[in-house]
Amino acid sequence: MGSADRAVADGEIDLAGEAAQLPRLRLSEIFLSLQGEADAVGWPTVFVRLTGCPLRCVWCDTAYAFHGGQWHTIDAILEAVAGHGVRHVCVTGGEPLAQKRCLVLLERLCDAGYAVSLETSGALDVAAVDPRVRKVVDLKAPGSGEAARNLWSNLDHLLPHDQLKIVIADRGDYEWAVARLHEHALAQRCQVLLSPVHGRLAPRELAQWILADRLPVRFQLQLHKQLWGDLPGH
Repeated sequence: MGSADRAVADGEIDLAGEAAQLPRLRLSEIFLSLQGEADAVGWPTVFVRLTGCPLRCVWCDTAYAFHGGQWHTIDAILEAVAGHGVRHVCVTGGEPLAQKRCLVLLERLCDAGYAVSLETSGALDVAAVDPRVRKVVDLKAPGSGEAARNLWSNLDHLLPHDQLKIVIADRGDYEWAVARLHEHALAQRCQVLLSPVHGRLAPRELAQWILADRLPVRFQLQLHKQLWGDLPGH
């Protein structure tokens, strides 16, 4: 494979037609929905779902974004976002930071005046993310199967408007989360969100644990799951 072919394979440049030399990203979908999580819950939001993820959480509900997708220039993505006519934009995946041009997209969205959030697994470095972006960073509990992938240095790059999300599958995950909450003073860094794994842990049970321990966290359900279940594009 020649150097030009390798560049195309890596998504660095598009060598075809008018898009030559323009940065692009592999995209699974762009759609308008209600934000279902974090502090922007309920807002009409354009979701930009990038393709690819190095993690394989056992409860993942977007495995269809691991592969496939289509290459789009960043200009084309911004044009598609603008066509939906709303203020909130969420860049998600997969793992969006697995594509390094994601950082450019985030910056361009902020420059265009959008309220931008980033949903990231917490396994990749967030240091270079535009500070205007609201980062929603996962901490992977043991029940995910990927707890060893947590990049703990990311905690040092959290801003007060960011959020940490821990998805809880069982009592063991909950106790792990409580220990990390105290060990790293997480609630003093930013808002901490605890969510039950959909279909595995009864939401009321997690709510009762949080109340019993008076945890300084925010309980959340995935609003989109209540409205549309696991239907992609919602």
